[in-house]
Amino acid sequence: MAAERREAAKTEAARIDPPYLAPGYRSTLLRAPARQPLRIPYGPSELSGPGASALLSGRARANAADLTRQHAGEPLGERIIVWGHVVDVAGRPLPNTLVEVWQANAAGRYAHPVDQHPAPLDPNFTGAGFCLTDAEGRFRFVTIKPGAYPWKNHPNAWRPAHIHFSVFGKTFGQRLITQMYFPGDPLLALDPVFGSIPGTAARESLISRFDLGETVPEWALGYRFDIILGGRP
Repeated sequence: MAAERREAAKTEAARIDPPYLAPGYRSTLLRAPARQPLRIPYGPSELSGPGASALLSGRARANAADLTRQHAGEPLGERIIVWGHVVDVAGRPLPNTLVEVWQANAAGRYAHPVDQHPAPLDPNFTGAGFCLTDAEGRFRFVTIKPGAYPWKNHPNAWRPAHIHFSVFGKTFGQRLITQMYFPGDPLLALDPVFGSIPGTAARESLISRFDLGETVPEWALGYRFDIILGGRP
């Protein structure tokens, strides 16, 4: 039964994954492969790899999962809590899984020299964090709601507010990089990156859900974002 579910998940992934070439998403015109990609069988390097402890070697720091407490002062913006579960295609929780996030600040600017968007940097917000999932596959971050930003894909183009996620499974073949969006954002309908994903259900799976139960009174709103990690374990 588990094998059947994995095969069904692979079929579903082939149907809902965005295409390599999406003309509305301009940079895919340059990076999409000109020929049909070759499927290479997994070898030892894909079926094994360093565990979460090795991936975190030398990176341990205080408040790695609380992006609002990594500097001397508090960052500007709306404080939020982002949490969820990481599970496999059969719905089983994935404990001890490395989850990383990075994002723009409340003004829509990344703390990176390549980003020259004329919006203010926040000296108290780097916009990056990580954590390991617990025994139930749960992760939790405290951060600032990111702002929208222009990205020059087309005239008057703005990216919706989003948080980038990187999730490592048991092997390198299970790594997932994705984006989390926010409910009710009017820019979603105009965004070629979000729109390149075929199927309404697939697109909606990238939109977090407001979570009153995780909201801390007079302190921070809560959002839930669950992640299903595919790939061969």
